[in-house]
Amino acid sequence: MNSITKTITVIISLLIPIALLSFTSLHMGNEVATEVEPNNPTSHALSDDSSPTKKNPIPAAETPVVSLKDFNDAIVKIAEAANPSVVTITTERTQQVRVMDPFSMFFGNPNARDNTREYVQRGLGSGVVVSEEGYIITNNHVIDNTDEIKVRLFDGQEVEAELIGTDPMTDIAVLKIDIEDVPAIPLGDSDQAKVGSFVLAIGSPLSEDLAHTVSFGIVSARGRSLQLTAYGDYIQTDAAINPGNSGGALIDMNGTLVGINSAIASRSGGNDGIGFAIPMNLAKRIMDDLIEDGSVSRGYLGMYTAGELDPTMAEALGLDVASGIIVGQVETDGPADKAGLEEEDIIVGLNDKPVKNWDAFRTKIASFKPKDVVELNILRDGKPRSLEVIIGERPSDQQITMNAAPLDLDEDLGFSVRSLTESLRNELRLSEDLKGVVVQSLKESSEAYERGLRNGDIISAVKRKDISSAQEFYDAVQKSLDEGDRALLLTVERDNLKQFIAFRL
Repeated sequence: MNSITKTITVIISLLIPIALLSFTSLHMGNEVATEVEPNNPTSHALSDDSSPTKKNPIPAAETPVVSLKDFNDAIVKIAEAANPSVVTITTERTQQVRVMDPFSMFFGNPNARDNTREYVQRGLGSGVVVSEEGYIITNNHVIDNTDEIKVRLFDGQEVEAELIGTDPMTDIAVLKIDIEDVPAIPLGDSDQAKVGSFVLAIGSPLSEDLAHTVSFGIVSARGRSLQLTAYGDYIQTDAAINPGNSGGALIDMNGTLVGINSAIASRSGGNDGIGFAIPMNLAKRIMDDLIEDGSVSRGYLGMYTAGELDPTMAEALGLDVASGIIVGQVETDGPADKAGLEEEDIIVGLNDKPVKNWDAFRTKIASFKPKDVVELNILRDGKPRSLEVIIGERPSDQQITMNAAPLDLDEDLGFSVRSLTESLRNELRLSEDLKGVVVQSLKESSEAYERGLRNGDIISAVKRKDISSAQEFYDAVQKSLDEGDRALLLTVERDNLKQFIAFRL
């Protein structure tokens, strides 16, 4: 009986992939198998008036995918067409290293002096040619703080690259090479890279000898925030990505570029099946700014979150939606304030698309240009409303640092706080005379959590000085940082008991 069961299991396991492929062919027709003629590369327009995918469509294959071999052939054609557009980037940085004479340490030779020698630090990464003009997009961390950047093409040519611009906030850099008829890959719509979609990753992992390695997998998650950059809404994939793949291509089944491979999650330092790519829609926005203006302008609302809406919070507030962000502080005369956004509003949609978390929301806002008009779908007192907001321009990094935005402090602290309003006081059944702020979005990996702080705690004082609003809390924390304090003392109220919690900053 066991042998019969095993036989049936094997047969089913063989039939399932074929059934899935047949199902795919019925729904995708000729779109799965795509091809770009290597001798006639396509490129995207750098202006905003045209869509690269519409301007340079890839010819669809003449036959639909109806078998495993057809599917395999389609993958091969996509890889063959895309590979020439992926380049290997090598960098060099010359450093002066001090070399000490070991004999002077033991014999006290007064004539011995420290010598300096030149040390050349070399780096390896990947990039993608995105226009016939020779523009290449890669990661900022691939070329950051280097003296020389060289690009090796698929045919073996090696040329020096000009650095057009970088954006550390999104880890994007743009290079340019002076070569005629350079093969360029068409850009795709990264919003269409849904979870479960097949993708290819191409790059130069580990060494130059392994350049143009192609791996295959699926989009395993969307909207990942890794806190590696200020703005990150990463595509997660199980296509093998290793050190050296940074800046390489993530390609969909239309043969278009949907992401720039950027990071891996690994305990060993190698591929553990979880890689991350910057969505191409965001990367293209940054690239266009760097090419046209030499700098990046970002959209800005002038508001901070008071927490994210989860099913528990939604139930407590009597709401039917289970995701969104709660509005905290709204800057006076900022874009959000002028549009009528108020504290405690709940943003559930942006241009009629659901808002899932704060990181994805602020990254999307930053991707808009100043003066763009967006629609915020909000709940106020449980009732839906829509607000039109004219996007402002985000202050410079220097201004942000000087203003000590609560967002930055939230990252350092590992939690955020919300002002204790009357409605919230009633929900938590707190006494009228208790003042302070409510702890929320507390990360279990944070020092504050390890020292005993919990979501829902009321912080009534910082360094034994009473606070009564979120702004007062953040001001007190910033003052402590400015004074060079290495630990923060909080007075916490929990279950009508006062306690002190201290943790390192």
